[in-house]
Amino acid sequence: MRFLIAALVLAALVAWVFLAEIRKQGFHWDVFWSSLSTLDWRWLGLSVLLSYLTYAGRALRWAVLLKPIQPNPRFWPILSATVVGFTATTILGRAGELVRPYLIANREGVPFPSQIAAWVVERIYDVLIALAVFGFALSRVRAAGHDLGPALSYTLQIGGIVVTMVSAGCLAFLLAMAYFSDRLQSLLIRGLGFLSSHHLGRVEKVITAFLDGVRATRSQAATLQLILYTLAEWGLIAACYACLLHAFGVAVQLGWIDILIFMGFVSFGSLVQLPGVGGGAQVTAVLVLTEIFGFPIEVATSLALLTWVVTFAAIVPVGVLLGVREGLNWSRLREARIPSDTDLKGVSLP
Repeated sequence: MRFLIAALVLAALVAWVFLAEIRKQGFHWDVFWSSLSTLDWRWLGLSVLLSYLTYAGRALRWAVLLKPIQPNPRFWPILSATVVGFTATTILGRAGELVRPYLIANREGVPFPSQIAAWVVERIYDVLIALAVFGFALSRVRAAGHDLGPALSYTLQIGGIVVTMVSAGCLAFLLAMAYFSDRLQSLLIRGLGFLSSHHLGRVEKVITAFLDGVRATRSQAATLQLILYTLAEWGLIAACYACLLHAFGVAVQLGWIDILIFMGFVSFGSLVQLPGVGGGAQVTAVLVLTEIFGFPIEVATSLALLTWVVTFAAIVPVGVLLGVREGLNWSRLREARIPSDTDLKGVSLP
């Protein structure tokens, strides 16, 4: 809850700075459309391809998390569920995050709570990398001595505090699951001893299934695989950003360090996601490009918009087609929930 409040406050501050920037500079639509009309479509197409490859990397990483409870996870069902899940997240916002673990649980015949746990572990790895890149971006911006306005400087200060808090929380969770999960399970069940035997049995099944989902964190080999897949995924994301910037030609000239700075801020801004329109990522991108790199606000806005399209929205047509091809009931996807006793074994979608 504290992190959510901090993220919302940060998003509000970023939006305020963005609006102030527009009022100060004005906005020339002819420059905006000109920056889009001169794009190099070869670089743009390569950036979309690299963005698609990140979903394959996510599916391979999820298979590692599945192995302790499903020794032979199938790549295609996991990849398909990943694509459909991210499509749901883009359309529905953070409420769509449950779709991916829901689909994988049903297709692989494993308990739904175990896949919620796998999702938590996956998100922690991604958040840790995103925060590491954001921390690097903060250090480089401060070392370069950029002349930032007081509002953006205050926003970055809050961002640094959030990075420290969330990183500590994520690392604490991973350590607790790796070394104390059995003791934690015993304490939770003992603490819920006041429940009736029927309800306690149901809760115990959910707790056991959840902890089974994080069992991979206890293996050094699995942990190494998770780290390598995460680094490979974020390497693809960085390459995607580089190709996207190349598509703008001489209008946008950034080196690899600058690309990492840009990616770090955008990744941190993407933690606030709104249904159908994204969230803080676009506004953060505009601010970074104008305040730190000095681009015109029209060019910055076109690049921010295209970044969101390539890294978030481009998967939507593929996800919708997969859903139609596999006969998924999209109305059911909106109702993903913690299952009852009979659901824990995995139920096939209609």
